[in-house]
Amino acid sequence: MLAIISDLHGNIEALENVMNDIRSKGIKDIICLGDVVGYGPNPAECIDIAMNLKLTLRGNHEEAVIHEGVYGFNPLAQGAINWTRKELKPGTFSNKTRKARWDFISNLPLTYNEGELLFVHGSPRDPVWEYILRYDTEVFFEEIPAKIKEIFSMISWLCFVGHSHDPGIITQESDFFTPKDVDYEFEVRPGRKYIINVGSVGQPRDGDNRACYVTFDNTKLRYHRIAYDIKKIQEKVYAIPELDKRIGERLEYGR
Repeated sequence: MLAIISDLHGNIEALENVMNDIRSKGIKDIICLGDVVGYGPNPAECIDIAMNLKLTLRGNHEEAVIHEGVYGFNPLAQGAINWTRKELKPGTFSNKTRKARWDFISNLPLTYNEGELLFVHGSPRDPVWEYILRYDTEVFFEEIPAKIKEIFSMISWLCFVGHSHDPGIITQESDFFTPKDVDYEFEVRPGRKYIINVGSVGQPRDGDNRACYVTFDNTKLRYHRIAYDIKKIQEKVYAIPELDKRIGERLEYGR
């Protein structure tokens, strides 16, 4: 069995509870689809956990933290990126642990293939930056959107993504199913193709404030929602002037 997590975003409270839940199921293979950092107040602690997973991919927040001058973020996100970079970037006399964390996020791969499974942060067309959004799947005049067609042409069977923080399953017919729609379990069929957004551990945005992750076993997908101490991370966010208070506030509502 495999666990897939994404978009941890420096939320150690959520990540620790998710990791405990994964361990309780006896799962050892864990893949992270990126955005270990950004937004949250504990990027270093989340990196330490990510360094011990089976694999971690690069997300757009790692890209922005490493490469100063990357643009395209709103002021809330950009402020958090600047603070995160300051917290993580090693100097001449920094200790080995700080340097190891920086080296780790600087060398994350963009994609990972395991048989017919493809893992990316954003999409197969642009692994770091492109979103596959719910509204991208809307069919007009019975015509599947060109974007969805092209992405599916790049997939052998299953493609696991994060980035949008909006969990769901997209079929070749361009149908979008939320975890609730499928009662949190879904059987994938050989010969069919699917895009699976695994949701976000640290910044859920589907109206459910619990951390989200996915397990996959042979043909069975399962979504898991894990509660955590939101008040605790909110207090940390509010205590850091460089982090916008809205980062903490939105956690309560899962938006």
